Amino acid sequence: MNIPLRRLVLAFALCFSLIVGATACSGGTESRSTAADVNGVAAPHPRPTTEERKLAKTRFVVDAGLAAGATYEWIVKPFKEGKFKKHHHGRTMALVKAGLGGAFAYNRLKAAERNAQADPALSKALAPLTAGIDGLKNLPHDFHKRDSADKTVNSYQDVIRKVKNAGSSAGAHVDDKVPSSEELMSSR
Repeated sequence: MNIPLRRLVLAFALCFSLIVGATACSGGTESRSTAADVNGVAAPHPRPTTEERKLAKTRFVVDAGLAAGATYEWIVKPFKEGKFKKHHHGRTMALVKAGLGGAFAYNRLKAAERNAQADPALSKALAPLTAGIDGLKNLPHDFHKRDSADKTVNSYQDVIRKVKNAGSSAGAHVDDKVPSSEELMSSR
């Protein structure tokens, strides 16, 4: 009994540290530092540079595609295979991967949202989705509640679908791309 409990504690400790690290390092692009930023008050960012505008759609497509791929690979697919059900062999590892995949997807969706702000069409299309993207931040905690895995998985799928549709409506078609382990560990 001690060995599985140790593994469970180790898995949750690892998951927690990686999720905290992923959300703490969600800076993505270099931030512009101003006097107001130094004092702790967020200052409005100046208009995007020409280079940022030029690459906004490309960056959006890459980040949204990575978020969609991570969501499908580590949340949706294991859920459909029944790996989140109690007493399933490998459930703990599936939940750890889902937590990491969820944190990664949230991180990449926030980066996609920042990139979309540099393109007027993308910014307009993505504006109604910011609350949905922000709502994903707390969803990994819902996996622990009884009968909420279904709702959690559907929430991730719904937000990803809406982001992909918003990108398509602005001329930025998003395809799923499963991130490599290097991309997963170096997301910023």
